[in-house]
Amino acid sequence: MQVSQIRWANHLGWEALPSYSAEAQLVMVFADDVFFQTEICFSELSQQFPQAHIIGCSSAGSVAGSGISDGDVVATVVKLERSKVQIATVDIESGKCALEMGEQLMADLAAPDLRHVFVLSDGLQVNGSELAQGLNKAGLPVTGALAGDGTRFEKTWVMADAPAKSGRVVALGFYGAATIKSGCFAGWEEFGAERIVTKSTGNVVYEIDGKPALDLYKKYLGEQSTELPASGLRFPLSIQANKDEKSIIRTLLAVDPIANSLTFAGDVPQGYRCKLMRTNFDLLIENAAMAADAAHSVTPSEAGLCLVVSCVGRRLVMGQLTEEELDAVQNKLGSSTTIAGLYSYGELAPFSDVMQCQLHNQTMTLTTVYE
Repeated sequence: MQVSQIRWANHLGWEALPSYSAEAQLVMVFADDVFFQTEICFSELSQQFPQAHIIGCSSAGSVAGSGISDGDVVATVVKLERSKVQIATVDIESGKCALEMGEQLMADLAAPDLRHVFVLSDGLQVNGSELAQGLNKAGLPVTGALAGDGTRFEKTWVMADAPAKSGRVVALGFYGAATIKSGCFAGWEEFGAERIVTKSTGNVVYEIDGKPALDLYKKYLGEQSTELPASGLRFPLSIQANKDEKSIIRTLLAVDPIANSLTFAGDVPQGYRCKLMRTNFDLLIENAAMAADAAHSVTPSEAGLCLVVSCVGRRLVMGQLTEEELDAVQNKLGSSTTIAGLYSYGELAPFSDVMQCQLHNQTMTLTTVYE
């Protein structure tokens, strides 16, 4: 495997191409820049990499090595030697739910030697929880991301062998002699009493312990409640079906003062247990390293690719410390592994290699690819 990264910047264009551009099979593109949305962006990439599948999405910051890139486009170019890739694409259609979209993607990629699927989805129009349910029905390991839009939360874009488009989901299948592992860890601290979600619909929570959900958040956030929903990114919600299951994290996206409700980045089922969470910087960085340990290959000296999907909420909370979690990942995986990816609106991953994919928020999710 050969992996390299190039960038596009305004007034400068693309950096020098790798020597194997004509033979590359995969280009992964992440950006928080309007150029990514243009037809010329895809056109230039397809001309430069004529044999490659070109996929990517808009981000809340793009990952290039242990650095975070804003205001440009980062392309990671991959030449495979003993494995292959294929993609499947589905767009939002009237009457088709996200679960059905996930099922269709997996059916389109199905083959005896399919090893892993990496998914990039529109981050605002697709129900990530339902999408994960559909993806899981094939019984194969799946990881991925919900596209970002900086901190604007207005519109997200996905590129899939065509110019970037909103309302799209692309699935990338890895086949043959590929060794792929994943890790997904969080690092937030729970605080306060355990409560019950007593009224919710999908990702909208109306009541917790029989009381208006927004009032509860305001009580805990105190003075920071005036900054909702932005301040809610610093106080995600931990939810679990019962004490025997692992908890998952949900990020607050919006509030409705009239309905006294909270809208999260994934489903929060009625009857689930929940606790508020808060920041612990040391734990966030430690858990990034734990994700790298879980995704570590048995052959770390070989060239490889690590796809990073971390949450926009982690970046907002950590601020200037954000790159330390990427440093922790690079140190664990070693210099022979190229790190690429994005800060997202949601992470798709299992808790381990034997559990089904779920939608997460506020986690560091890693997918390593070696041959």
